[in-house]
Formats: sequence, C-alpha cells, structure tokens
Amino acid sequence: MRTLILKSLFATPVTVPAPGPSPGALEEVGRTLEDRVRRVYGRSLTIREVDAGSCNGCELEIHALNNAIYDCERFGLRFVASPRHADVLMVTGPVTRNMKVALERTYAATPDPKWVVAVGDCAAGCGVFGESYAVVGAVDKVVPVDLTLRGCPPRPIDLLQGLIALVDRASTPVRARG
Repeated sequence: MRTLILKSLFATPVTVPAPGPSPGALEEVGRTLEDRVRRVYGRSLTIREVDAGSCNGCELEIHALNNAIYDCERFGLRFVASPRHADVLMVTGPVTRNMKVALERTYAATPDPKWVVAVGDCAAGCGVFGESYAVVGAVDKVVPVDLTLRGCPPRPIDLLQGLIALVDRASTPVRARG
C-alpha cells in the first residue's frame, strides 16, 4: 500500500494539455472585434451571461474569455452583473421551467438595442436535455435570438468570432421585435 501511495505522489500527470489558440489568430480576432465594437458602439461591448439550465460546460468556456490567455477586456468586451447595463445577453443551456420567467425578466430589463446570443447546442436546440419534462425548450422559444453559436461547448475563440458577426449585424438598422 505504501508503495502505491508513493508511486502516485511522485508520478507525472498523464493528461495532455489542451491546445490553446495561436497567439496570432487570437490577436487578429480580438483586434477585429475591438475595431468593430468601437466603430458601432463607440465604447466597450457589455455582456450579461445567463445560465438558463445548462450543464456549465458553456459557462466554463465563457469564463475562459476573462482568463489570462484570452483576456477579452483588452478587446473592449466587459461582463456585467446587471442586465440593465448590458448590450448582449449570452444565454446557455435549454430553458428550464424554473428559469423561464427569470430569462423573460432579464430580457425585459435589458435596454434596447439588445442582442441575444444562444451559446451551445443545448441553447440552440436543447441537445441531450431536449426531451426532459423540466425543459421548456430552446432559447428562441422564450426570447428572440439574434445569433446561435453551436458546439458542445463552443471554444472561446468561436465565441469571439460569433461576437464579430453579431457586431457586424448590429451595424445594420435594428429590426423591430414583437
């Protein structure tokens, strides 16, 4: 037993680190996003993340946008705690019955023009949770969705590229919502 414990204490990890984004690609995507956000908004783009009932895989990738590798604040993206300060709602997971009203209130509290991004396969079409009795449906069944980012979960660089597409769409006239 002692030998097994000593072996495990001094063994090296057997996992392989995940490949990170190439620094050049990240800088290019980040600078493109920053230029377009500043041109359209004249300031930082503020994001409110809403977990509508996910497994937290997408949240981990969204939180990675703030880590030392991606550092999205250098590109003019900020996460805010209140929907009243947000330009973009990033919604993850299928909308559960318990979160339906909260998502509707968050959407109503976000000032116009507002943009909704459905992040991940579950938010786009419910993924593996689609047939659950506790799920209302995909995000677009509860609030209007402007952009869908598929993946389980989508990588942080994909989130940044999706935000570029969203800002490009935001530079066109705002569509009426019903």
